[in-house]
Amino acid sequence: MGKNEQKKTSLLSRHPVLANLVIILAVAVIGILIVYFSIAIFTRHGQTRTVPGVENTSYTEAIQRLHDAGLRYEIRDSLYRDDVKPGYVIEQFPKRNSTVKPGRKVFLYINAVSPKQVVIDDDNHPREYALSGSSERSGLARLEELGFKKVRVVHVLGTNDMVIRVLANGMPVHKTQKVPVNASVVLEVSDGRLTNLRDSLTNLENSFIPGYSTDTETPQYEEEDPAYQEPSAPTYIEPEENSEEENEYLE
Repeated sequence: MGKNEQKKTSLLSRHPVLANLVIILAVAVIGILIVYFSIAIFTRHGQTRTVPGVENTSYTEAIQRLHDAGLRYEIRDSLYRDDVKPGYVIEQFPKRNSTVKPGRKVFLYINAVSPKQVVIDDDNHPREYALSGSSERSGLARLEELGFKKVRVVHVLGTNDMVIRVLANGMPVHKTQKVPVNASVVLEVSDGRLTNLRDSLTNLENSFIPGYSTDTETPQYEEEDPAYQEPSAPTYIEPEENSEEENEYLE
């Protein structure tokens, strides 16, 4: 055994802890280098792509542009807008001119061919009008929640402040019926004027009764004139007896 080998053996034997630390550190460094280069290879470190703008383009053209740029695509949702042609891209993510890795997936939102159909009132009574009996506030909140933009409220003569029915494009909507979200919706609401009108007519009729006052619940009549006295009952006066001369004359 040479002198150098004897020195190494003696060093390891004299400092085993330090020797183990050196070995562990060397293995860790080698492992980090392997992981770094592996990630760089798989993630294409240093390589970038610029995302092309595909909004307001057809679905076919958008796919072709992304494919030419070395990117992938995925349809996230189908929306409906009146100002965009059916089948065209409404929105994309990442946005135009974003810097991404090659093979990055771009999410597309496509304008649907037909508008979305929704159920205004899902209560299982298809013969009844949708939202009938609900308040005006809750009816408007429901229509806004479903995405209706063209909503108009019409107050009609009625007995209470409740929704009577819903009209979509001029046609009444029943419960469980589907309606396109781009339809023009009219919410007919009873305003309670019929009750007030009935009360007014009742007061008008009672006003023709003499002495009736609308300020009290029961009719009031004029008090009797204290100077007025009811005529007394007629008194019967017995006839006086005829005198003797009158009797002779009568005979």
